[in-house]
Amino acid sequence: MSWFPADGRALFTSDHGGNEINHLYVREADGKTRDLTPGDKVKAEFFGWSADKQHFFVTTNERNPQAFDLYRYAAKDYSRTLVFKNEAAWQLAEVSPDDRYLALVKPRTSADADVYLLDLSAKKRAPQLITKHEGNVTHDVYSFTRDSKQLVYATDEFGEFNQAWSYELATGAKTPLIRADWDISFVAYSESGRYRIWGVNEDARTAVHILDNTSGKEVSLPDLPAGDLAQVRFSRDEARLALLVSSDTSPNDVYTIDLGASRTARLTHALNPKIQEADLVETKVVRYPSFDSVKVPSILYQPHIASATHRVPVLVWVHGGPGGQSRRGYSATIQHLVNHGYGVLAANNRGSSGYGKTFFHMDDRKHGDVDLKDIVAAKQYLAGLDWVDRERVGIIGGSYGGYMVGAALAFSPDTFDVGIDIFGVMNWVRTLTNIPPWWGSFKESLYDEMGDPATDGERHRAISPLFHTKNIRAPLLVVQGANDPRVLQVESDEIIAAVRENGVAVEYVLFPDEGHGFTKRENKIKASNAYVTFLDKYLKPGAE
Repeated sequence: MSWFPADGRALFTSDHGGNEINHLYVREADGKTRDLTPGDKVKAEFFGWSADKQHFFVTTNERNPQAFDLYRYAAKDYSRTLVFKNEAAWQLAEVSPDDRYLALVKPRTSADADVYLLDLSAKKRAPQLITKHEGNVTHDVYSFTRDSKQLVYATDEFGEFNQAWSYELATGAKTPLIRADWDISFVAYSESGRYRIWGVNEDARTAVHILDNTSGKEVSLPDLPAGDLAQVRFSRDEARLALLVSSDTSPNDVYTIDLGASRTARLTHALNPKIQEADLVETKVVRYPSFDSVKVPSILYQPHIASATHRVPVLVWVHGGPGGQSRRGYSATIQHLVNHGYGVLAANNRGSSGYGKTFFHMDDRKHGDVDLKDIVAAKQYLAGLDWVDRERVGIIGGSYGGYMVGAALAFSPDTFDVGIDIFGVMNWVRTLTNIPPWWGSFKESLYDEMGDPATDGERHRAISPLFHTKNIRAPLLVVQGANDPRVLQVESDEIIAAVRENGVAVEYVLFPDEGHGFTKRENKIKASNAYVTFLDKYLKPGAE
């Protein structure tokens, strides 16, 4: 998470086997490690350094599993004091650089959230609402300015997309800061405050901008390859910066830039040297019409071998969320599939983020209905591409995308020829009843979007693939982490057992040391190889 400012110690975080119960550890100068947040059920997070650099902030839910309190740890001996007791399950956003203010977020629904400020120096402390509004408006926190005079926050009050506004702490004045025709993804500042860095989610790719507040001009970044920029970091004297650059065909590499000399240096070559970058494929942003003419933005991967005279099988890839987004950039998993001759259409069905608040909320309480119809409509779009084997189209997805795999096979059984479910929800009644306790701060907004299991159980049962497995006829591969706290292993166990009763070909890969997403290199490789082996067996021409 961070080096200590004055010595070689480091703070790092780790869970156990993917259970998402992260602790914060310190690696001492002698290499020994120490758990700073012990407890079997304690979840903790590093929250930044204090103004004096002699302390750091940590959030933990040790007092209440559903709420995170804020502590201040001494860097010298790790003694701590309670800074904020979180009695109302606030979402903690950021501490101002002078340590005086704490920014908090309070979601009301999936479309409405407010930002509050707490003066930590006041004797009688109560969070103050700073985003009073009417109707549904979503607000969030980007950053404080380095002089602690302003809070930069997100709002979608004035259009479809998140804009960045500034709030003057002394006067309460609000001023628009950054506007774009897409969502502002982040806003940050260099240590002195001279430079402001922000990102714009431009059609599933992040465009990074750097403003020199001294001159009022944007900084031009020399000699960088085309691709996504991320993790911009300035040297302490702010004469140089380091950043990550990635593209469709190359994972993140580290570059440094000497701002005075306009000189760039590449420090890493992350792509495995056994892989030729030319063998990987560039993506293309496409939009296809759904059942009601709504356009579905998607990322298309066409294998090099695919042509009108050599048609190939294709997979529809469904992201997680439900409010996630498939984006351009490097994906080892997808490039592995494409390199083995499978086209991929990563569809951003309605309900995906990045395309405006109207599009984002089109699936509210309509999950397994309109969003599924968007995915089913992808089949017709693919059939119109001359390089696609329209008789061999499968579906793959993880988490909510895994649910969409099960839903597609159960509710539109004639659409897809195979399915790959990666830790997908199969029983919404159980999943929404057993959400992790640390999701307490946004439980209400989750239920607003998905429905409350106490009142919407009938609808949840109707859209759950587990209760409609008799319809599933396509071969199915299920991949699951045994320690997943979000989608329990029983979800995959039960769908496997039920589909097998249909006499359908079913395969199961279970990782005993993973959770919701695979982190270990050997497991990622095993999973990717399992996808290809399964597809070669059931989807390729001449397959069973």
